[in-house]
This record gives sequence, structure tokens and C-alpha cells, in this order.
Amino acid sequence: MVVGEKISEAELVVMEALWERAPQTAADVADRVAAGRDWSVQTVKTLLSRLMAKDVIAADQDGRRFLYRPLVAREEYVASESGRLVNRLFGGRVSPLVAQLASQDQLTAEDIAELEEILKGLRS
Repeated sequence: MVVGEKISEAELVVMEALWERAPQTAADVADRVAAGRDWSVQTVKTLLSRLMAKDVIAADQDGRRFLYRPLVAREEYVASESGRLVNRLFGGRVSPLVAQLASQDQLTAEDIAELEEILKGLRS
């Protein structure tokens, strides 16, 4: 599943909370994301509403409250966003991305070893 609309940084914080544990109420999500943020429950509810409009979460009524759950797995979102990044900035090619990271000294020895293992697996 490809995520249609882009998820904002604030919405991603809410998604991370739901990917970590679901279902949750808006108050539960607000409690989880409270560390380091001065967000009210109303702010979290606004973000949840935006995510519902983007069809990436759903809400089930439980008495007088709603329980929110993701409709998109974190892995699907990461795949969609990384593909979008590669297409937008590197013409759909991965090697210029890796070259850019290497030129900025952002690849650790561990990263390079992992990339070598991935390439070795692809060749066999």
C-alpha cells in the first residue's frame, strides 16, 4: 500500500505511538507523545483527525470514546517514503543517494558492511 498524502512530522509522531501500541484512545496517544512536546489532547485529536482523513488510521467507537489504530504498517510507510525520496531527489536511482551519503561522511563502517552484504545477496 502506498501512502497517498504525505504525513507531516507531527503526524508521524502520532503514527509512531500507534505503531508502538494499538488501539489507543486520544488521551493514551497524548500521554505517549507528551515527553518533549507541549501538546494538549486537543492537538493530538486534531492530528488523529488529519490522519483519518488521509486513510492511514481508523477509529472504532468504544462506548463514549474512540480507539485509534493504524491502517498502514510502519514498514509500508517507510518503503513508500524512501521510494518517494529516491524518485524526487535522485531520479529513481539509489546509487546517487548512497554516493551523496558517502560524500558527506554519513556512512559508518557498519553501514558499509551492511550494504556490502545486501549487494552480495542480490548478486547470488
